[in-house]
Amino acid sequence: MKSVPLIVIQLVHIFGPMKGEIQEFPEDAVLIGRDPACNLRFPADMTIISRRHAQVIREGNQFKLIDTSSNGTFVNGKRTKEAYLRNGDVLEFAEGGPKVSFLSEMREVQSAAVVTPPPPPQELRAEPPVQPVPGPVPPQEMPKPVYQEVVQPRYEPPQEVSVQKVKAPLIIQYGPTLRSYRELPVTIGKGQKCDFVLDHPSINEQHARIFFSKDQYWIKDLTGQQPLRINNRPVSAQSPLNVNDEISMSAAGPVFRFLGEGRLAEVEQAAAKEPMPARQEMKAELRAVSEEKNSGKIFSRFKNFIDKKLQ
Repeated sequence: MKSVPLIVIQLVHIFGPMKGEIQEFPEDAVLIGRDPACNLRFPADMTIISRRHAQVIREGNQFKLIDTSSNGTFVNGKRTKEAYLRNGDVLEFAEGGPKVSFLSEMREVQSAAVVTPPPPPQELRAEPPVQPVPGPVPPQEMPKPVYQEVVQPRYEPPQEVSVQKVKAPLIIQYGPTLRSYRELPVTIGKGQKCDFVLDHPSINEQHARIFFSKDQYWIKDLTGQQPLRINNRPVSAQSPLNVNDEISMSAAGPVFRFLGEGRLAEVEQAAAKEPMPARQEMKAELRAVSEEKNSGKIFSRFKNFIDKKLQ
């Protein structure tokens, strides 16, 4: 069965109405704009985007950006009409408009198998009649069952994978920041000596390390406190990374998605609404009671307040 190569375009939204989304396009031409016929369609009220703003077309194994807008298209901050794209390029549609990170991935799809028709049916022939067996047939003795002891395999603890310096690509997108590396390992933390400085209150000075070993990307915890989680499962020391794994750096974030081939993109999270502290809630209730002290509702309101606190 022969395989046919397929190159898929991935656009990671890093700024704009679809921030945090990752879109894949297997087409050879991707039309971008506000028109309903566009592959990447922006909201109709975003007037800085033209109806047919730009398109990305495939030429062999390369992709070219062609600008067809009135407000311009920018590649890595530079306005351009035509440009060949590379992995990690940041595309901005109109000045101050939405931004996406361009990535391409080669995949293999299996071509349709050739179905061989079944052979023609052979002519059925009548079998000779079965002759009856003369005399009674003695009963056959059933074989005795043989019991075999099942030996459970011994538990072998997983061996820690060694971290070595190797040539391997890595692209990290966090907010508007996009950094690419050609050599691993890469250390992540808020310390200035880290390779990727992650400014977040829940991140340690040296928080995690991305490395490559045994033909696979890995992440290693450097804190000793197990803050890392992959798909909501804690990472004790180190763990391999698979495509579409969600990596939480801590309980308070940030969260990244592993896109494969050494690409990490931030996942947008909705901010949780913090409950009012109990003391503030009690003050608010007592203030409302004091305002109604001259009304006939004071006793029932105070009783409901006490019953609520005793529940």
